Amino acid sequence: MSGITKLKGRRGQGRWYLRLSILVICLFAVIVIYVSNQFLTQRFTETTRNRSEIRLASHVSDLMSELRHSARGLLFLARDPELITALEDANYSLSTARLLSFVDDFGAASLVLLDRDGRTVAATDRNRLGETHRAKPYFVNAQRANQTIYTTYKDEDDGTFNFVYSRKIDAEGVFLGVIMVEVDVPALERSWAGLSDAVIVTDTDGTILMSSEPRWRGRMEAEALARQSAPSAIERAIRATQGWAALPADAYLRGEAVLRREARVPHQGWKMISFTTYASVRERVNGILALEVMGFALLLALAFYFMSRKTASRLVFFQRESAELRALNRRLQREIAEREKVEKTLQVAEQTIAQSSKLAALGEMSAAVSHELNQPLAAMKTYLAGARLLLQRKRQDEALSSFQRIDDLLERMGAITRQLKSYARKGSEAFEPVDTRAAVSSALAMMEPQLKTRQVNIIRTLPNEPVMILGDRLRLEQVIINLLRNAFDATKSSSNPTIEILLAAGETVSLQIHDNGPGIENLNELFEPFYTTKEPGDGVGLGLAISSGIVNDLNGRLTARNAVDGGAIFEVQLPALKQDVAAAE
Repeated sequence: MSGITKLKGRRGQGRWYLRLSILVICLFAVIVIYVSNQFLTQRFTETTRNRSEIRLASHVSDLMSELRHSARGLLFLARDPELITALEDANYSLSTARLLSFVDDFGAASLVLLDRDGRTVAATDRNRLGETHRAKPYFVNAQRANQTIYTTYKDEDDGTFNFVYSRKIDAEGVFLGVIMVEVDVPALERSWAGLSDAVIVTDTDGTILMSSEPRWRGRMEAEALARQSAPSAIERAIRATQGWAALPADAYLRGEAVLRREARVPHQGWKMISFTTYASVRERVNGILALEVMGFALLLALAFYFMSRKTASRLVFFQRESAELRALNRRLQREIAEREKVEKTLQVAEQTIAQSSKLAALGEMSAAVSHELNQPLAAMKTYLAGARLLLQRKRQDEALSSFQRIDDLLERMGAITRQLKSYARKGSEAFEPVDTRAAVSSALAMMEPQLKTRQVNIIRTLPNEPVMILGDRLRLEQVIINLLRNAFDATKSSSNPTIEILLAAGETVSLQIHDNGPGIENLNELFEPFYTTKEPGDGVGLGLAISSGIVNDLNGRLTARNAVDGGAIFEVQLPALKQDVAAAE
């Protein structure tokens, strides 16, 4: 009995020691975790501050590098002989292409060339051509100085600030114009947007010029922090740091503490300020604390192993879970490989579609050339037949007149092909004052061979005074011929075919061609390429599509409608050329 009692006493004493050891381990773990948390928090917080200052210095360096690079590039452009020659000769056909060749090297948002009157004559953004900057400070100051001028101005449309370097271009002391470069501010802001820091740049008055948060631009720092929400990365970090009283509060975003760092930018008295969250500190501290907890957990697991055999079953459960995760990982890898294969297949399909689009565009251009040459070829055939008949009757003078007309038609065909070759440029450099009445008369003369084949009543209503526009006479005649030909074909079924031509001038020039045909059935698809109601062989449906494109190039509009009394009305509206502008031309 005494032996059994001693054995029970030893077992009870062993369990008590085991329980005491577990309690000691728990208390020691709490002390170690608490001390580690305090020490690591201070250590990693200081590291975060240092890294924030390094990143801020890097941002300042990148900003100054971008500004200096733009200024140095501007000095090179101011001495470019091609730009100087273009300003001297007032020939800017190649200036925009010249600027486009430099924009990537400079890393600038845009390059703009201004003439001596402050008008934009070349720019990497073609939408800015023709703008006037005569009263702008960057033009006025550059004209007066012999060095590169820096200017900051606010865009009233979207509230962004634009940073411009400008420098005058002269030749032998004669002022020719100004070249200016806009710093690519959005690129710098986009580089900041991917960081956990919020970055702003302020001027001497404290106004925010640049910011990783677009809604902060144009505000003071205090107003931006109080009224605007922080970036999503900062909001997530603030949620993770709530209740962490050990962090120092340099600044507050929406009532939460963040680290604020400030650096001077050696340019115009600017300052750069960054707001850094403590998310990285919390993650690193938690990582080390997790390792410590894991170590103590292992000790506790060993202690509990002697108290219960359930630990073995738990280990088996964990192993089974790990096996399932590995199997899931393998399935995910197979799915990723299959998706990559599908993406490659899609890329090949996209390349095939792009090639098909190119072939379709080539076919459309070939059809356009064929369509536009049909009219002169038909006229040449008529004139050749007439010349042959005149030669047989020994009327050489009249035959020579027909040959002269054939020569004019050949010249016109050459001009049409040249236009179609340069169709993609759509420039207005070759525009000149054109009398619309003369274009109508020339088009009727071109249509004379066709008009003689049928009895068509032509009613012309033209003003007595010149009706001037700024454009290309040959292309305008091309539009009128296409509209007359459509009207001529539309009156085939009319008992008394009539075509009315009405030309009116005012703020705009309006040319209406009215036929008494059956009218238009489908107005929505009328100007689509290859849409036609004619029989096969009579047309390919490109005349109105080409005419609409030409009128758009002339800054006008081509419309069609059905008349109340029957027939169709095609109207060409073009901006009228004012008398003082025509005199200057």
